[in-house]
Amino acid sequence: MTRDGSLTMTKNRPLSLVIVDKYKLKEYNNKCTNTNSTLITYVGRCKMIQIDLKNRKPIYEQLIEKFKQLIINDVLKADEKIPSVRDLAKQLTINPNTIQKAYRELERQGYIYSVRGRGSFVSKEIEKVDENKVERLKNEIIKNLSELIYLGLEKEALMQLLEETYDRVKGGEDND
Repeated sequence: MTRDGSLTMTKNRPLSLVIVDKYKLKEYNNKCTNTNSTLITYVGRCKMIQIDLKNRKPIYEQLIEKFKQLIINDVLKADEKIPSVRDLAKQLTINPNTIQKAYRELERQGYIYSVRGRGSFVSKEIEKVDENKVERLKNEIIKNLSELIYLGLEKEALMQLLEETYDRVKGGEDND
C-alpha cells in the first residue's frame, strides 16, 4: 500500500488491503499476512476482518464468522455502526452482493440491525435464539468435556476453565 492509502496491485490482484489509523498500523504489522489469497481490512479503529480466498468456506460465511467474533468478543460494541455494504466491498475488493448476503444473515440471526438511510448497527443483545444451533453447540461442548475428562482433567480445572471463559466473554464481575 502506498503512503496515500491506495492499493498496491500485483498481476491485477491485491496483495492485501489495510485500512487503519496510520499510528496503529505498526501494532498490527506482525499479525498481518501479505499473500495473494488473503484480504485484510479494519472495521473502525484496529478491528480486523481477514478473508482467506483459498479457504473452501464461502466468503460470505467467513464474513459472518468474523463479524460474530468481533461482536461476541465485544470489539464491536452495541449500537456501533458497521461499514456500509459499498465501503466494505470496496475495501475488501469483493462483490457488494456478497457483503449484503452476509449482513442479511447477521440481521436474521439478530447480531445486527439496519436503519433505513442510516446503515447497519450492532444489536444490543441477540434477540432470536436458534434452538438447533444451541443444541448443536451443547452437544459439541459435551463431546469436548468428555474428552477432557478422559484425558484426566479434574472437575475443579473444568469449572475454572468455564468461569474464565465466561468472564472473558461477559467482562467479568468485580464483586467476587
